[in-house]
Amino acid sequence: MCGLTGVLWTDSRLAVTASQLEEMTNALAHRGPDGAGYHMARTENVGIALGHRRLSIIDLAQGQQPMCNETGTIWVVFNGEIYNYRELIPDLKAQGHVFKTSCDTEVLVHLYEQHGPGMLKFLRGMFAFAIWDAPRRQLFLARDRLGQKPLVYRMEPERFLFASELKSLLQLPDMPRRINRQAIDLYLAYQYVPHPHVIFEGFHKLPPGHSALWRDGRLEIQRYWHPSPVAATALGKDVPPCSFADAKRQLRETLTEAVRLRLRSDVPLGAFLSGGIDSTIIAALMQRESGRPIETFSIGFEHAEYDERSYARLAAERLGTSHHEQIVRPSALEMLPRLVWHYDEPFADSSAIPTMALCELTSRAVKVVLSGDGGDELFVGYDRYQAVRLGARCDFLPARVRRLLASSLWQHLPTSVSYKSMSRRLKRFIASLALEPRLRYLQWISQFQMEERQSLYTPEFAADIHAQSASEWINALYAEFPDLDIVSQTAAVDQLSYLPGDILTKVDIASMAHGLECRSPFLDHRVAELANRIPLAFKLKGRFGKYILRETFRDLVPEPILTRGKMGFGVPMDHWFRGELQPLLHDYLLGDRLLARGYFRRETIQRLIDEHTRKQRDHAYRLWSLLVLEAWHRRHVDGETAEVAG
Repeated sequence: MCGLTGVLWTDSRLAVTASQLEEMTNALAHRGPDGAGYHMARTENVGIALGHRRLSIIDLAQGQQPMCNETGTIWVVFNGEIYNYRELIPDLKAQGHVFKTSCDTEVLVHLYEQHGPGMLKFLRGMFAFAIWDAPRRQLFLARDRLGQKPLVYRMEPERFLFASELKSLLQLPDMPRRINRQAIDLYLAYQYVPHPHVIFEGFHKLPPGHSALWRDGRLEIQRYWHPSPVAATALGKDVPPCSFADAKRQLRETLTEAVRLRLRSDVPLGAFLSGGIDSTIIAALMQRESGRPIETFSIGFEHAEYDERSYARLAAERLGTSHHEQIVRPSALEMLPRLVWHYDEPFADSSAIPTMALCELTSRAVKVVLSGDGGDELFVGYDRYQAVRLGARCDFLPARVRRLLASSLWQHLPTSVSYKSMSRRLKRFIASLALEPRLRYLQWISQFQMEERQSLYTPEFAADIHAQSASEWINALYAEFPDLDIVSQTAAVDQLSYLPGDILTKVDIASMAHGLECRSPFLDHRVAELANRIPLAFKLKGRFGKYILRETFRDLVPEPILTRGKMGFGVPMDHWFRGELQPLLHDYLLGDRLLARGYFRRETIQRLIDEHTRKQRDHAYRLWSLLVLEAWHRRHVDGETAEVAG
């Protein structure tokens, strides 16, 4: 894993200096603590500056970047891993390309020379890279299919800038920091800023499965991969498995191969082990390929409803791994300033806290770790997919019946305070029945629903944004899958939104913060394409999602883990905000600094805090979203560097 950055300019007045490039590159030192490299050149009227920080995983003695071809005309900066690089080298050598290293980065250089932008179809891996083609005076950038590696950019009339993280670009003194107010509304809906949006105006995220080509002052964005099974068939992929037994066989073979490829490394490897199905399967397949007990790692909490350590221990004992675990306590929130700095944008998934702690624990023992990320989105593992299916069945009820069920009268019935309680989930489900399925799903996943956001905003802020942007964004994603049933549509939408925007962002930033490379076999695109061709009936059966995963790997997973419900990687924020961390809410959310920003009404925030602390309602995740937003402003807008008291 690495960090990359670069600037291209056609106006010499906008050229970066060597010291500025060094500052931009050093801002990514956490992503690549093993070394730095630079390349600066000018071709006719185009200047280019490339910076790179390296985390050495393969070919430790060589592989420094930026890297070029034999003639010094094609240069690359790369973040990620190309798992099939060994298989690509013989054909490239047969076509006359000369290799000076044995690392995967050089494969990109020669693959581009041979195929140009068409190179992407050959790659099996996670990646973000930029290739400078001096003879053609063009810059080619790409991001992996499912969005494991980030890439942010800024297009100006005479300059183009890009980097692994926004903080790198912000090292330049002329970078504007004007808040994208629409992004705040999207953040409060989704708990992250969805691509292509960025919290600052004028910046963009390259979406997963897309490439970009800069030439003659123009930037062309193209999609090269799509998760739709229809798209996969059009690309010549296999037809859907014809039977459950056939699907199990293909899944076992494909996922096992994906794990095997991800064991290629010149440094020690380990595995995250949460005690859930996905991580247990990956650890089990990894252990089968290893000649000795693998290292596994898990995080727990003192509050039992959030603690999975007993299941992780059970899996470790069954698999015979060398297991490590750690408890996360409220003091862990002292890492809030670190979270805000590393994530660059407001990011409200509170499981970033234990993920940071897990990555820190893991990095003490290994440099590469495998995870089970992606299993839920590919094999419909989230409980909410069951709700989507039930909601679709309720849509056959007469409209007047659904309106009666969704009547506000039902919402006055008493329920548990807990955000996770079944009674509260049921009330939330019933309240949404009158909605169209796509908006119903948005209501379920939103931290703040549209009406709640409107009651939170000041009149001035509400007038300054487009209130429908969150629904329009998710509606556009649903429209990309017109041939699928609503459950498969929703899982596919999550692959384009929640997976890259939340899950993979969380893991990439947390792992890179500790110089740790995280590899996800479920996100091998061949696994993803197979999963998306498997019929829904093979994935969702009875009360269980991931049915085919359970059956395919039943011999590897302990029965208590196979039959347990999904817990999720949550944190006891509700307890913390009613205890040790309650003063933090008042200091940050009711202080003059937040209110002076002009976004929110004080009385609404006061009500949220009061209802939560009095145990009238569980607003923990909403309050955390607001707390992170204010802490982000203090760090990235106000320039405050002092640590948050807690």
